[in-house]
Amino acid sequence: MAVLERVRRHRTPSAQGGGTPVRAGEKPGAGATSRAGAGLALALAATVVWSGNFVIARALHDAVPPVQTAFWRWIIALLAVAPFALAQVRRQWPAVRRHLGFLALAALLGVTCFNTLVYQAGRSTSATNMAMIAAASPMMIALFDLVGGRRGQARVRLGARRVAGMLLALLGVDTLVGKGSPTALWRLDFTAGDLWMLAATATFAGYSALLRRRPPEIGGRAFLFVTFALGAAMLAPAYGVSLAVEGGFTPGAATVGPLLYIGLLSSAVAYFTWNKAIALVGAARAGVVYYLQPVCVALLSLAVLGEPVGPVQLLCMALIVAGVALGAAGARR
Repeated sequence: MAVLERVRRHRTPSAQGGGTPVRAGEKPGAGATSRAGAGLALALAATVVWSGNFVIARALHDAVPPVQTAFWRWIIALLAVAPFALAQVRRQWPAVRRHLGFLALAALLGVTCFNTLVYQAGRSTSATNMAMIAAASPMMIALFDLVGGRRGQARVRLGARRVAGMLLALLGVDTLVGKGSPTALWRLDFTAGDLWMLAATATFAGYSALLRRRPPEIGGRAFLFVTFALGAAMLAPAYGVSLAVEGGFTPGAATVGPLLYIGLLSSAVAYFTWNKAIALVGAARAGVVYYLQPVCVALLSLAVLGEPVGPVQLLCMALIVAGVALGAAGARR
């Protein structure tokens, strides 16, 4: 009896009530703060990598057809994650089979459609239009996340601070890509490429919101491998048509290097960190960080291409950073 009493007295809070145990000297809620910080850092890492992807994609614009770029991107990503994921896939195969419909939908949105549509949009619209339309991603993510919660989950609450942060960041993005004019959005001449980009933005937002419903019995590595495999398989028929109609491309330093970047970093690494960020802080909160992408692109252009950053760009970057900070610190679920 004495032994049982000592066991009951020293049980952790998690064993008693399902909560996270509080370490000695740690304030209650510190674990949640730590998870939020890690989630936002992972979302930022994915955003930085994807910013480089836009620069790389421009290099492939004339060299590799859009569908072929997307197809080889995911083949490279699939080969990269396979050594780390196959064991987990084998262990969790019953769960994978049980949730195959969900995995196929996630693959269709996040793998097959999203980047293929981005590469297609780049053929008939300007970078300014693409950046302006992509800036709608966080708002679409928040909207989808707000209405798409599964049964039994607490409904997502955006809160006034998060909404204010999103609007402030959007104003900064709008002014940045409008070269100092916050009303540039209303003067854009929309083309077919803009519609492709709008579709890409919607698919990315849908994918990000869908991650909230990822079955917990499927691990992150298994999820990546299966969605990459399904997405590449769904792209294969379009890849065959592209080869027949447009012809292939000649492998070389100008094509293989960029494909390796978008396959290894923009796909395997960035998708893993983005998915993990959403698991930690939710799609809407991680989506606010996505507003930093124009800032990252501007800084990369300055470092790599030597393009100057003037006072207007610095002011817009400050607006975006302030909006992201305000939105990321907004109301939690």
